[in-house]
Amino acid sequence: MTIAWNEFTPWASLAGGVLIGLAAALLVLFNGRIAGISGILGGLLRPRAGDVGWRAAFVLGLVAAPVLWRLFAELPPLRIEAGYVLLAAAGLLVGVGTRCGSGCTSGHGVCGLSRLSPRSLVATLAFMATGFATVYVMRHLVAG
Repeated sequence: MTIAWNEFTPWASLAGGVLIGLAAALLVLFNGRIAGISGILGGLLRPRAGDVGWRAAFVLGLVAAPVLWRLFAELPPLRIEAGYVLLAAAGLLVGVGTRCGSGCTSGHGVCGLSRLSPRSLVATLAFMATGFATVYVMRHLVAG
């Protein structure tokens, strides 16, 4: 395994982390809601009265952010080496996993850990361990 240090962007990563934390804090302060993306998207699939507007605005912001970024700077290069079938299967597994875990990395990892939630600590550790195992299996056992 090698690390591409010339592509390491600590300031952009720090700015992204600050913006994610700020968005999560603002959502809790002004709306009393946790910024878990899987829960926000799940709520849009089963809409309730008075609950759709903020969810749609949040998702719209997620989609609009890279478009706005593109107006002022170049997006980092994106390289995906997997096929569409593998990407679709991975997406479905992530979706099932977030439903089983009652949340995703943003909900548990960002918001839950900041609230010192033991459930979120366990979920985040499970996400990380599963990610490490998946990378190991895909890179060393499947890809050879």
